[in-house]
Amino acid sequence: MTTALYESSIKSLPLLGRGKVRDIYAVGDDKLLIVTSDRLSAFDVVLPNPIPAKGIVLTQLANFWFDKLAHILPNQLTGIDPESVVAPNERDQVRGRGLVVKRLKPLPIEAVVRGYLIGSGWKDYQQTGAVCGIKLPAGLKLAAKLPVPIFTPATKAEQGEHDENISFEQAQINCGAALSEVLKGTGKNGAQIATEARNAAIALYSTAADYALTRGIIIADTKFEFGVDTSGTLHLIDEALTPDSSRFWPAESYVVGNNPPSYDKQYVRDHLETLDWNKKAPGPSLPADVVARTSAKYIEAYEQLTGRKLVD
Repeated sequence: MTTALYESSIKSLPLLGRGKVRDIYAVGDDKLLIVTSDRLSAFDVVLPNPIPAKGIVLTQLANFWFDKLAHILPNQLTGIDPESVVAPNERDQVRGRGLVVKRLKPLPIEAVVRGYLIGSGWKDYQQTGAVCGIKLPAGLKLAAKLPVPIFTPATKAEQGEHDENISFEQAQINCGAALSEVLKGTGKNGAQIATEARNAAIALYSTAADYALTRGIIIADTKFEFGVDTSGTLHLIDEALTPDSSRFWPAESYVVGNNPPSYDKQYVRDHLETLDWNKKAPGPSLPADVVARTSAKYIEAYEQLTGRKLVD
């Protein structure tokens, strides 16, 4: 497998910014090159250790889902080979981990869908009998499957900050404020786009969760990101249904009432919870065995879901 990439250093294109995991470059005025690094964030803090192969797993798994779910919603892909837009000596930085995508206006929300009662949803339910204001039946246990998947939008946190759950009504307001300019002349408004995003998120999650079960994986919850083009058409952007954006459980060890083992970065979170750390930057270094086991978890998730070997 290729050497871990903590940060790309492409000089042939303008660097627009670095997120928690992805580096973003301009390709002309209407496209972007997204390079998925091996950085890992936990509790919204980027940790100092790269996780080998992580960026390749995220990119290739997202591509798998983009293809499988394209009948539900358009996505960001252009089909352009990322190696064709960088200098020859930079191709190894984008091989397997780069995407050339449409430049779209992102919605200002995380589109979270929950199918099982776990994490902050479980804590909320214990206190209020609801998750993010959505009333649920009494008597549900930890990790219980919900009667139907629920949409619980959140704000997009800046690096080092935490996402905050918001009501659907607030999501509509936020979309209206952020998208007013791009939606001019399209006949759509922010409230309509937020509704489209909610419906698309639930459809995407439901289809993916049904498929994943056939591969022995439960997708307990996930978050999507969406963007719109100048005609107001909603697109699936960023990534989709990866170990960074989802909670994956092995179906064979799932038991209601227990916190299931996880394919995602929950393994890292569990390690960090044992440390005397305030969950603010800078993040602590990870032991070598945690790095290795986390990399193996990511690769295992990819290969289990796709039925393919991860090839560099």
